[in-house]
Amino acid sequence: MQVDPETLDAEAAYKLLVGVVVPRPIAWVTTVSATGVINLAPFSAFTFVSPQPPLLAISVGHKAGVYKDTARNILANEQFVVHIADSTLIDPVHRSAIEYPSEVSEVAELGLDTLQSSLVAPPRLAIAPIAAECRLRHCIEFGETRSRLLVGEVVMFHFRDGLLQGGKIGTRALDPICRLGGPTYATLGE
Repeated sequence: MQVDPETLDAEAAYKLLVGVVVPRPIAWVTTVSATGVINLAPFSAFTFVSPQPPLLAISVGHKAGVYKDTARNILANEQFVVHIADSTLIDPVHRSAIEYPSEVSEVAELGLDTLQSSLVAPPRLAIAPIAAECRLRHCIEFGETRSRLLVGEVVMFHFRDGLLQGGKIGTRALDPICRLGGPTYATLGE
């Protein structure tokens, strides 16, 4: 079977790509709006792009021509926190993907506790085993849909006690989750 990408609209191409690029790590991102609302959203178009300085990148699209709150907030104040969730957090990660109005905090809706970040305004999630405080360094738009690749420099890492050993993360101790096609998640296997 062949599929010509020229025959696909953006939504159909997205559905194919998220089934092709699997598994994908999940960036669980907090930002703060101009009115002080804490936004929380998961992004599986996520990776690191440089070790020195440490740079993380997320790709943020839009719905009906309007960029998601995360992109708007990051571009407004140039700060965000990337969290890595473990297997116990699949449900809140999935529920944080619900499209709430901009004035509604997903953190409040999910009843999640936050901690003050060290160097950026958006708080970090108390429950997350890893948090990386970031400052925006680059915004690049791609494709006809103008998806925004937002690259942030990590200015502070936070790790749950016991995760960092000998300068490395204990992957089994972290027990990270990843995204597959559709609303499907996976955990570590063999």
